[in-house]
Amino acid sequence: MRPELMSRAMAALDVHHNRIALRDRMYLVDFEKFSGEERLFEVDLIGGRVTAFRTTHGRGSDPAHSGFARRFSNTPESYMSSVGAFATAGAGWGPQQGPNILLDGLEYSNNLARERAIIVHGADYADPDFLAREGKLGRSYGCFSTAHTDLPMLRERMGEGRLLFAWA
Repeated sequence: MRPELMSRAMAALDVHHNRIALRDRMYLVDFEKFSGEERLFEVDLIGGRVTAFRTTHGRGSDPAHSGFARRFSNTPESYMSSVGAFATAGAGWGPQQGPNILLDGLEYSNNLARERAIIVHGADYADPDFLAREGKLGRSYGCFSTAHTDLPMLRERMGEGRLLFAWA
């Protein structure tokens, strides 16, 4: 994990202390990395353990489907990923994505996350067999899609009131 990403996330914890109630762990997304790499990190702030997962980026962030997110936006219907600090807002359920983790954007770069329905959810295009077949993950509409097998644990552990920090 890049030191710059960790230092920016720690600063975001301080800036958004009134919205981030739980400081036992946080979640970091490194959009500098290729979509086929692990780039979603659960950081245990007490024990120091880091667990890595794969996550997608939005199709508007990578129109050529190179596997690298290059553009970011907070604009509805842009299908781009947003960067910055998010607060996890607990488990949700949607008719299209099913079980998910709700997110509240805390900065100008992502404060429309709820309006845009930017969430963490499982997706076939984030599963290991898709990666093995395509060599990269598919693209979302801006959500942090994960493998279906990773979602239950993430959903339980992210909960409500933790930091998810995405950066490129």
